[in-house]
Amino acid sequence: MLGRSERESAAHVLAAARIGGWDVPHNRDELSDVLDLGSMTAALATVARISDLRAIMHIGHPAQPDHGLERALLAAAPDLRVTSAVAVTPEWVWVSRAAEVSDHVVVDEAAMRDCRHVVRSMGASPHLVPTRTPLEERVALAGEAGSIVVERSVAERALIPAGFHEVPGSERLAELPPLWFGLVEPVSTPVDFTEPAQVWLAFGPRDDHRGSLQSTLGLIAEAGFDLDHLRSQQSVAGPHLFLASFRCDGSAALRGLRAALQDHGVAHRVLAVMAGSDFAPGADAVEPRWARPL
Repeated sequence: MLGRSERESAAHVLAAARIGGWDVPHNRDELSDVLDLGSMTAALATVARISDLRAIMHIGHPAQPDHGLERALLAAAPDLRVTSAVAVTPEWVWVSRAAEVSDHVVVDEAAMRDCRHVVRSMGASPHLVPTRTPLEERVALAGEAGSIVVERSVAERALIPAGFHEVPGSERLAELPPLWFGLVEPVSTPVDFTEPAQVWLAFGPRDDHRGSLQSTLGLIAEAGFDLDHLRSQQSVAGPHLFLASFRCDGSAALRGLRAALQDHGVAHRVLAVMAGSDFAPGADAVEPRWARPL
């Protein structure tokens, strides 16, 4: 069985399941329904508790994890892990039934995450609704001159309401980069792998003092890993913890790093192991504008 959090787009989750081959039907041709498991925290707790249930979640990018998912995974059952990742072409479309469209646009949480920059750059004012809001209710909220952002289709069934047409600017949603989704499931023991994979690792130095992070990063460097991502996070236990992502060529190297961390008293946990070495398109990038030379 497959599930998703209430904030995820069912259309994109189903596409991810199909692309990843994560839902293998038995004695039938169609994919099974994806269960709405509630909030991200509730979804992870349910997956940890029910056997044969896995969740599909938006992960940001394999090399640049979504911070909310990182936090939720680390706070969830210790055996939960992202085990695979796929890129999905966005299905978003911006539609209205009016010839002259107002700046009022109804978007759900998934559309807001993926499309907010385009919508706002067009001068529209998003009206946020829960992702589980029925399409009929969204149409009513949009009114006669408003618009909605919705998936073009789900499981080959059109979702654009009758009488609605694409508005100027909708074509920009088709230019959005692919969306990355991952499969989250319990993994009782570390999986052996010999091909390259992207690893998410959470770690907390034993002592929160000047240089504690530097010494831990030294252990990671000595193990031969070059970090793609590093973020700090306050811990209720006191010291800061850190969330990292890096490429790993095999499980032997990862075991070596974990042994070194354990020997030095560094608490840690693997949050993801996703097979692959070229997760194109790449993670979101910024063009920096540095301070002028002194």
